[in-house]
Amino acid sequence: MSHPDPQHPAGLIASLSALLKSCIRLLLSRLELAALELGEVRQHLMQLAVVFALALVAFWFAIAFGTAALIYLAWQSMGWTILPVLAGVFVLAALGLLWYGQRMVKQGKLGLPATMAELKADRDMLL
Repeated sequence: MSHPDPQHPAGLIASLSALLKSCIRLLLSRLELAALELGEVRQHLMQLAVVFALALVAFWFAIAFGTAALIYLAWQSMGWTILPVLAGVFVLAALGLLWYGQRMVKQGKLGLPATMAELKADRDMLL
């Protein structure tokens, strides 16, 4: 007659308990990963907000200097060339900032790639 090992209880309840513990550990692991990635996403969203705000300010300066340049050019006096130069500088700054923000979005820095990959792997393993 064999005696069950006290460190390894046999039976359906013990197996279900072990399965439940494994599932809880897996869920906690995924939640920790998601929390870590959400922190990174929050940082990237703040960067994107600052870049967008700077692009907006640069755009408004471009409009202001462009309008001033048109008015100044209409008066046909000397010294008008600084205004279009400044307007061009602000337009280039705004376009550069918008390009940088768009590149951040396209690089997927606002997504949760590691969490999504792990969840997909878990789903594929279970199904």
